[in-house]
This record gives sequence, structure tokens and C-alpha cells, in this order.
Amino acid sequence: MKPPVFDYAFADHLDEVAEFLADEGGEVRVLAGGQSLVAMLNMRLVQPTLVVDISRLPDHDFITLKEGVVEIGCTVTQSTLQFWPELAKSLPLLKRALPWVGHRQTRNKGTVCGSIAHADPSAELPLCLAALNGEAVLYSSRGERVLAAHELQVGMLETACAPDEMIRALRFPTAKTGAGYGFGEVAYRHGDFAIVAVAVVATSECIRIALGGVSEKPEVCEWPLLEDKFLDDALNDLAWKLGTNEDQHATAYYRRSLIRSLGRRVVGEALACLD
Repeated sequence: MKPPVFDYAFADHLDEVAEFLADEGGEVRVLAGGQSLVAMLNMRLVQPTLVVDISRLPDHDFITLKEGVVEIGCTVTQSTLQFWPELAKSLPLLKRALPWVGHRQTRNKGTVCGSIAHADPSAELPLCLAALNGEAVLYSSRGERVLAAHELQVGMLETACAPDEMIRALRFPTAKTGAGYGFGEVAYRHGDFAIVAVAVVATSECIRIALGGVSEKPEVCEWPLLEDKFLDDALNDLAWKLGTNEDQHATAYYRRSLIRSLGRRVVGEALACLD
């Protein structure tokens, strides 16, 4: 299929983007890497009157590390983050997750903020943002506001961004001293969206587990540090509590089984990394 007819604008400044968004409202789409938007345009799942290209916005291709937070600008590609020299030390969870995001070719174009804005419930980056309790910096002509991960994604392909807002940057808390991190997923092929994905942050006091692919947004649960038999019970209870969605890719039964087995393995991986 071919995309619908739309106007195209190339943005030279952040305030120019904000002006377009304010004028057009819900009829405008922001294009950064285009790995999700272009496909949706071609399938006519979205039919905007205007597409604003922000791929060369000045001063937004940044990854900064300051005061326990990594801030990532809206034009940073997934590959740029994947090969950032400080990634393994500062964001070990993303170091584990990024190789699972699409393919090398799509990571070269797709942006980190774009994946969060797309809000696919099976995507790896929204899951990591939820697991780490990160934040999104939203920008519009009315100013700037910050939303925590649990406030940002509200449903399948749906965020709390107003029609005139864009995600200007993301903030990920850096690795905690003594914490362990784990990530894993099951998909039909490497690079496909996950049937179930699991991200875990473990400390000496608690286990924080985030699940993707099981509902309309990432699901996060936190437990005290549990012995093996109690951990299995907790995972089983979580699998039944979520119910898990059933679609053409997998049954609810299969997804519950993956929560138990994959969840157990990824929790073990995170606990093994504890100092």
C-alpha cells in the first residue's frame, strides 16, 4: 500500500516543531527515525495532514550523564545508544535489551524516544523505561513537563502526551551500586516484537520485574527478595493475576507459561549479578 497524501515539513528548531503541533493538533505526526511511523503511514493506520521531520534538530542528538541520570535526546538512534561507551556501566539493563530491538538496520535509523512514543506493549525500550522507573520530558508551545514511565504509557500505542506535545528527551536512572539486572524475551524470530519480554532489577532488598507483551502496556511488580520456592509461587500468581492477552501470536496459556519459565530465568540472571 501507499501512504495517504500529506504535507511534509523539515524542522530546524524545537520551537518550530511546537508551533506545528499547536497549529495542527492531532493531525500532525512527528518523524524521527520513521521505523514505526512510515509503516503505519503505508498501511494507512494513521492519516495525518502534516508530517514534521525532526531528524536533524540541532542540539538534540545527545546522551548526557549527570547526577545519577542518563538523559537521551529525541534524535539519538538506538544504535548510537547501543554503542555508547558508558552504556554497560551506567545502563546495564539497556545494554542487555538493545540487541533485541529490531535489527541492526532498523536500530541505525530508529530512535530511542521514537520507540517510547510509539508505545508498543511488546517493545523492549518502553519495558526498560518502566522497569527502571525512568521519565519522559515532554515539550510543547505551553512549555515543558515531565512524566514518569508509569504515567506516560496508558495503553496500546497510546501515551499521555497531549496532541500538541512531543517527547523531547528521556531520563533513565543510572545503575544502582550492588544491583543486578536481567533481560530476556521470546519471539518467533530475532528482531520480531516479543511474545513475552521480561526485565528485572534486583537489589539485596527487593526484586522489580517488568513484563512486556502480556497486556496493553508494560506491567511492573515489586517483591521482597524471595527464596526459590516462593519466587516460583510469586511468578505463578503474577501470571494468573495478569491473565495475559490472547491473540494470533500466542495463547494466554502459553504466555502464562513464559512468565513462569522466562521470568524465573531472568530473575536468576539478575540475582547472579548482585555484588
